[in-house]
Amino acid sequence: MESLNFPILSAVVYLPAIGALLMAIFVPGRRVDAIRRIALGVALADFFLSLAILPRFRMDVADFQLMERADWIPSLGIQYLMGTDGISLLLVLLTTVLGVLAILSSFSAITERVKEYMIALLILQTGMLGVFFALDIVLFYVFWEVMLIPMALLIGIWGGARRVYAAVKFFLFTLVGSLFMLIGFLVLYFSFHRATGIYTFDLIRLLDFSFPVGVQVWAFWALFLGFAIKVPLFPFHTWLPDAHVEAPTAGSVILAGVLLKMGTYGFIRFSLPMLPEASLQAIPAIAVLSIVGIIYGALVAWVQPDVKKLVAYSSVSHLGFVMLGLFTVTIQGVQGGVLQMINHGLSTGALFLLVGILYERRHTRMIEAFGGLAAQVPLFTAVFGIVTFSSIGLPGLNGFIGEFLILLGSYKARMWVFGALAASGVILGAVYMLSMFQRVMYGTLDKEENRNLPDLNVREMLTLVPIVILIFWIGIYPKPFLKMVEPSVIKVVSRLENARVNAGSTPLVLAPDEVKVALDKHGAAPDGE
Repeated sequence: MESLNFPILSAVVYLPAIGALLMAIFVPGRRVDAIRRIALGVALADFFLSLAILPRFRMDVADFQLMERADWIPSLGIQYLMGTDGISLLLVLLTTVLGVLAILSSFSAITERVKEYMIALLILQTGMLGVFFALDIVLFYVFWEVMLIPMALLIGIWGGARRVYAAVKFFLFTLVGSLFMLIGFLVLYFSFHRATGIYTFDLIRLLDFSFPVGVQVWAFWALFLGFAIKVPLFPFHTWLPDAHVEAPTAGSVILAGVLLKMGTYGFIRFSLPMLPEASLQAIPAIAVLSIVGIIYGALVAWVQPDVKKLVAYSSVSHLGFVMLGLFTVTIQGVQGGVLQMINHGLSTGALFLLVGILYERRHTRMIEAFGGLAAQVPLFTAVFGIVTFSSIGLPGLNGFIGEFLILLGSYKARMWVFGALAASGVILGAVYMLSMFQRVMYGTLDKEENRNLPDLNVREMLTLVPIVILIFWIGIYPKPFLKMVEPSVIKVVSRLENARVNAGSTPLVLAPDEVKVALDKHGAAPDGE
């Protein structure tokens, strides 16, 4: 679909970076309050600009919309190419929402080098948004690398006692993954040229080409390393707990809420639709790693004495659910995986905000340092309870919808054992989250330091209430969110079902005639391109 004259996607992507540049040039570092307000104003403007995409976006179309295209390096087939579908748009809206809340949460938490901190957050925002809109692989890779440096700086400068170690570990893991990802993209680039005589990094053209199975396998596992490290999928998760624990509150919110989703987004944007035969071959291996991550992350979270580290390991478990959903390659499972990406960003982001609020008041995150807080901070307890129940998938809250669809998809894909083992992760999640909540909020208020804790103030409520609203909205009425991603999900699943048919197998999700209808309607790759 052609875009309107105004390049709204580019505006959404670059507005934070422009705001950061103007602030760096014109606002002195000593004007701390002005810097905070300007950064918040830029993030709010970006959020409202991202909302302006919705009236221009057609929910019933699976193809990329609002395209923006210009030659960049024509001799190498590199373009400036942006567009969006329902999946990327939903992630962009999550990013702009959390960007506002991350800046708002930093008003009291960050008191040193505030100007540099806000600039890093805004540049990080541009990198993340660019990843979700980019449809040229080189452009995608550039944005992917852009977000690496500001995130490492946020951890390394404004983090905790072991911040340098955590920042270096984050940087090295992500950089190594990026190099493997680049190798995978180059394999596809040269394979396409060998078959067609054309050099291109245009994702749309590459999606419409059937790569040889051997090429797919090599490219899939190269991309797998890049995306799996970012998710992170077990056993590539070891950088995550250190990064989460040492990062400032806003850094943890962005890391959990958005950066981890870049890995899962990579699988659904590149690996599954572009490399369908290799993806089908990889299902058993990735399902096993997902289940191990679900159970391992839950068990390790259960024994953590530090609330923030508990939430960090819970991300390993929750992202295992997302990966399982995506690789059921069923409509329900993939929809559940995408929705759970959003749910995890909201629920875990809110948990990190709440842990940060506690840390600001008590300067400790150890569970044993609390107890009986419910009587002292009732508003905090109410919000903490809602977010905890959201995280464990209580019906009526957002987590339930995503987990239910993932489990339904796993059973529909005849992955009964994996579904049953994943369900045990739901139980373990309830155990460690409710145990933590009970020990922190209930019991006897027997520590003098906790007797004068202030409850949530107005700014903190403004930070948390939008997430609580979305938690209830998705949990009670998920239809708008599922409707937004459904055409794109069907398009991905139909490509995979078509690969099954071409391999002589019976499709699991759609009947053969339904596969043909889906291919015609949603534009899956033609066979034998």
